[in-house]
Amino acid sequence: MKISFFDLSRQYQLIATEVEQAVTEVVRSGQYIEGPAVKKLEADLATYLGAKNVVTCGNGTDALEIALKACGVEPGDEVITTAFSFFATAEAIAGVGAVPVFADVYEDSYNISVEDIKNKITKRTKAILIVHIFGMPADMDEIVALGKEYGLPVIEDACQAIGATYKGKKAGTLGTIACFSFYPTKNLGAFGDGGMISTDDDRLAEACRAIKAHAAGKLGAKAYEYIYDETIPELADMENMKGDALYDPCKYYNYFIGRNSRLDSIQAAVLQIKLGHLDDFNARRKAIAKKYSERLASTPLKVPTVEYDDRESCWHQYAVLAPDKEGLSTYLGSKGIGTGSFYPVPLHLQRAFKDLGYTEGSLPVAESLCKRSVCLPVFPELTDEEVDYIIDMIIEYFK
Repeated sequence: MKISFFDLSRQYQLIATEVEQAVTEVVRSGQYIEGPAVKKLEADLATYLGAKNVVTCGNGTDALEIALKACGVEPGDEVITTAFSFFATAEAIAGVGAVPVFADVYEDSYNISVEDIKNKITKRTKAILIVHIFGMPADMDEIVALGKEYGLPVIEDACQAIGATYKGKKAGTLGTIACFSFYPTKNLGAFGDGGMISTDDDRLAEACRAIKAHAAGKLGAKAYEYIYDETIPELADMENMKGDALYDPCKYYNYFIGRNSRLDSIQAAVLQIKLGHLDDFNARRKAIAKKYSERLASTPLKVPTVEYDDRESCWHQYAVLAPDKEGLSTYLGSKGIGTGSFYPVPLHLQRAFKDLGYTEGSLPVAESLCKRSVCLPVFPELTDEEVDYIIDMIIEYFK
């Protein structure tokens, strides 16, 4: 049996008619960037999350950089984050000129250690950037309390966590501001790149909208006042200037360095269709995860907990800890089963961050996870027969 680690074509077959109709409507509309499809998606995502504001953008990495900048993070500031995540988490911090300060993680959830966050706070710390890794929410009550104690915004990297919940609230509504990715392999994936930011803070949302569009016009002026605490005298006059859908007389006035990071309308149309299926897809992921954990509990693997009282993962990945990571992955590959190695190198030991001075042993739990973690297929279109085959092959390997 041949089972890919992930298979996008299967999901497309399920929703092809809906998606093709929606895309055709956008193509015929002639409004391809920031059009009605994007506005509707933002509104529906805000409703889905229970967030006051949603701002779409070009991709998840841009979302992180935009959020950091909106929160006032500047070159030389420190931002505390996890050592066990995709590179973009720390790359975004470096991208705005700040310094990533890596904290260790918990072995049971793979999420950032609250105790180590506290250990890493200094006078230069400007924000805490947490990750809901593999779709499992971090310990947000304690982290938000730390943020309040030290006057630090808590930024959620929820790029893997759309649909996950913590104490009845959706991931992405738990901190100061949150970031999501719509990369095609995500639980809610576009047919290309895409991302979004969610926040209940209206001024932060306004700042994000300005930053993603060259910090121009009225939004740019308002964002400048908010971020840099400096008045823009001409803003009052700009408020009275009128434009239309094709021409904004304020567009060519820029107030700081932003970027061009807009979601195109075709991707919004695709995401709109997929959003209607998201909870069903996530429920199927959970059912697969539950079967894995139940049947693999008797093997030497350390399997994740599926049922929690206070949180629920969206199971973006299903990661086990193996005594012989390479051996298990190679064996499953020989049986036609694709696996993922997330992540082979912790962020603090990446060559890109060698100048920060971390060495092996600096963050032992994250390093241990990287040496043992194997991700099994968990996409919602897997059949029961395929899931059983994967489990049977793992049991056979340990025999």
